[in-house]
Amino acid sequence: MTGMAVRDVMTREVYSVRKGTPIADIAGVLAGRGVSAVPVVDDDRDVVGVVSEADLLLKQVESITTSRPRVPGIRSKADGRTAADVMSSPAVTVEADLPVAEAARLMVGNRVKRLPVVDRYGKLTGIVSRADLVHAFVRTDAEIRDEVLRDVSVLIRRPSLGEVRADVEDGIVTLRGEVERRSQAVLLSALVRRIAGVVDVDDRVRFEWDDEANRPTG
Repeated sequence: MTGMAVRDVMTREVYSVRKGTPIADIAGVLAGRGVSAVPVVDDDRDVVGVVSEADLLLKQVESITTSRPRVPGIRSKADGRTAADVMSSPAVTVEADLPVAEAARLMVGNRVKRLPVVDRYGKLTGIVSRADLVHAFVRTDAEIRDEVLRDVSVLIRRPSLGEVRADVEDGIVTLRGEVERRSQAVLLSALVRRIAGVVDVDDRVRFEWDDEANRPTG
């Protein structure tokens, strides 16, 4: 349930660097591989930071101003020579098991183009880009409806859950029907929203018992 996961769209062969990797080598990796960022890992493959094109550009800009008088004791990225000196840390990562919609929210919220993907132990296992997520969200209404109905069919097998129907138009899912409790309707709507390609949910599902207020409806 909950649709396509990050593991389904991520790039598994990801190039990473260490904290001691020279920035000249990092620049060569970014240019040579056509990527905008690389994860920085420690000896245990834990992600400790990310070096992006923006980080390297900032270092270059700061280096131009090195002729200006410096305040003793204050160090800038212009002094950096390795990944540890210019990386953004802590790194924003995403777990491989999360839905692609969660990865999209993380990218938008943190204004990044790529996210290192980690397993449940926090070890680097891949990388996911905006382009990967865009491809995941390009789905027809029929494909989305099929997945919604599969999720609904699993839920309605549970006792006394009721009956729910779904229609999809331009990525907007309309849910109709009736379930026993309000919490069930809320859960169903939340699950559908996490399906890749769903733009919005028009929730018209009724419920007989408001278990949040502990009273019947109507």
